[in-house]
Amino acid sequence: MGVLNSISNGFYDAGIFTWDFFLTLGNLVRFSRPVGKVTPEGQPGYGGYWPEYRPPQEGDSRSCCPCLNAMANHGIIPRSGRGVKFTEVPEHIHATYNFSRSFCYYVCHYAARTLNKNYSTDTFDLEEISLHNGIEHDASLTRLDTALQPNQAVNHPPYVEELFTFATGKDADGRPLFTNKDLSRILGKRRAESRARNKEYSLRLPHRLFSSANTSTIPTIFGRRADDLKVIFTEERLPQGWESRVRKPNGLTIFRLNLTTFPIEFGIREADWAVDARPTNEAVQEEV
Repeated sequence: MGVLNSISNGFYDAGIFTWDFFLTLGNLVRFSRPVGKVTPEGQPGYGGYWPEYRPPQEGDSRSCCPCLNAMANHGIIPRSGRGVKFTEVPEHIHATYNFSRSFCYYVCHYAARTLNKNYSTDTFDLEEISLHNGIEHDASLTRLDTALQPNQAVNHPPYVEELFTFATGKDADGRPLFTNKDLSRILGKRRAESRARNKEYSLRLPHRLFSSANTSTIPTIFGRRADDLKVIFTEERLPQGWESRVRKPNGLTIFRLNLTTFPIEFGIREADWAVDARPTNEAVQEEV
């Protein structure tokens, strides 16, 4: 069965990447969606009007992903974060953030595989997404490593606050923006800190690329805008009036995301950061 599953997954992935290629080509020849019309009519968030925000209640499930948590906090997916159907998530992610359907279906299938679940019939709780070295990884922008904070549903405020000090760009109105160089620098610092302070640190090549791909949503989906990200990362809420900054009709494809991911990853320089490297995790535990 393992061999058959591998073959089946291989064919599925090949199909997804082929689909993604044609969606990317389609974005080159089709008109972009007008500002204010990125979220499809009839979907939550159309016209910038997001459903009521409610922070999680006791017993609710949340994950290491602020964007998924925000969808639950707005009731776009079940507010409890429990019993979420894999099959319902791709279209919600597509409508909310304008990721391409190829991206959405690939990521959700990958998550099901990682959790050893059946995409077509099973459900999941958001906290399951935080499986260490599945989708969740060390050296996060906003979370302590799992070895230091097992509950990956909570962010680490000092990390969130520091992140925004790295935004050196400015828009026409003087509001802070993140450049790719800013993002490479903060990722380099996070990796140097984790390597020095976490005895169980691990970040293999696939997770390094996954980390940079996550970070690449900042210059794409969020248009580099620090103000929007502060709300997302601190409250896990979608600001009223917000819509994805990706206006392409087919959304942000895997191919297009990688054009941002690789420059950010290759710009990372861990060696630029001198970090307090105590033999235990005391340096970070003092912050918790």
